[in-house]
This record gives sequence, structure tokens and C-alpha cells, in this order.
Amino acid sequence: MVKRDRLVRYLDELLDNSQIQDASVNGLQVEGSAGVGRVALATDAALSVYEKAVNNGCQMLVVHHGLIWNGIRRVTGRDLEHIRFLLEHDLNLYASHLPLDMHPRVGNNAGLADIAGVKDRRPFGEYHGLYLGFSGELEEPVSTENLVSAFTDEIGGSPVLLPFGPDLNSTAGIVSGGGSSCLKEAIDKKLDCYITGEGDHANYHVALESGINVIYLGHYESETTGVKALGRVIRDEFGLETCFIDEPTLI
Repeated sequence: MVKRDRLVRYLDELLDNSQIQDASVNGLQVEGSAGVGRVALATDAALSVYEKAVNNGCQMLVVHHGLIWNGIRRVTGRDLEHIRFLLEHDLNLYASHLPLDMHPRVGNNAGLADIAGVKDRRPFGEYHGLYLGFSGELEEPVSTENLVSAFTDEIGGSPVLLPFGPDLNSTAGIVSGGGSSCLKEAIDKKLDCYITGEGDHANYHVALESGINVIYLGHYESETTGVKALGRVIRDEFGLETCFIDEPTLI
């Protein structure tokens, strides 16, 4: 058993929450048990996820998409349901949004870059002055189909491929989640392949006319690597049991 506040301080410092501006209220969103012996990790805060965390004997749930965005205005409806469940079950809810996307070691994009074999990584994917993802050369030239296979082997899902670029990819840019707006940056940097979570209708013709390969991994699938990595860190640093709750959204 570890004190909640000690674990929260560690995660806040690791993820550098105080230095990153975000609509998400990053950090401990709902306070539960003062002691934590088992931690659940998931992509989204949802009642079904809370129930599975409780059924797995967890005192803390760490998610990428939390419950509280831009502060609390009123506690009614869905927010009330969530907060009531968390408090009644003494379950701590911790969220990390942009900090977990962009972290160079445990972030979503770092995990995706590991799967793709991106080396000599550079910041990529500008969003309100922050760079959320990475770009760089691949360890060896690889077909887009083999890249897709590597991702499905690791994170599952049913990626959508726009095969409009070279047969073999030597460079790639990656932004997890809803990163379709960063396609232009990938084109401007003359990358062979752009990898993100979900697409935008208009990007089909942009990619076709620009001659770039695009892989849409699925928003959910592209944002599972970060919480999984956090789970490993928590286990190794504190000796706590962790479990990943897989609750796909089909998007």
C-alpha cells in the first residue's frame, strides 16, 4: 500500500503537469482512498471503466481523457453520476491529457514512435504552441502495409490506410488521437508517411494530391500506449499491482 498523495506527487512531477496548458484538469480530479494498493489504467473516464476498476480491487484509476475539463461549473447530470460513483467507491481518479500525449518516455506518441521504429526523433505536431508528437527517420525503409501490421500487432484496431505516397517509407510523423490537422505539417516537411488516430474527410484529397501515405490507427487505439507505459512505471517505481482496462470506443 502506498499513500495516494505520494503517488500523485510522483505522477505530477513525471508528467510535468504544472508546465503544460491544457483544457483538461490534469492530475488528481476526484479524491478517494488515502492508500493505494492497486492501480487501474484506461484511456477514458467512463462509468463502465470505474466499475471494472472497483471490481479489480483498485483504489486509483489513471486515465488519458478525464472527467473534468476547464474546471467544474455545476455538478449535475452525467458529472453527478460519475462523481457520486467515485466517491461512493472511494476510487481516486487521476487524468493526464496533453502531458501524456507529448511525454518523451511514457507518452502516447513516444509509444507509437517505438512501434514504428522512429529514430533521431524531433518534435512534431504543433498544437497551440506545443509539439505533441514526433517525426524522424525509420530504422529501415518499410512498406505502409508492414507499418500497419506492426501497429495492429501491438495496439489492435482496424487502421485505415491512404496509400498515396512511396512504396517504402523512410520518414514518418506521428500525432496520436485527433491529429488530422497536422497533415499539412507532415506534407511541408516532406515526410513519406503521416500516422495519427482519426481522420478528416477533406484530408483524403489533400493526401492524394500531395503524394503522402497516411495511416489512421483509430483515436482510441492510438491513445492506449501512454497509460500502459504509466502502468509499468508505477509497478516498477512503487511495487504496486496495475491493470489495463481495455474499453474501445470504435472511433
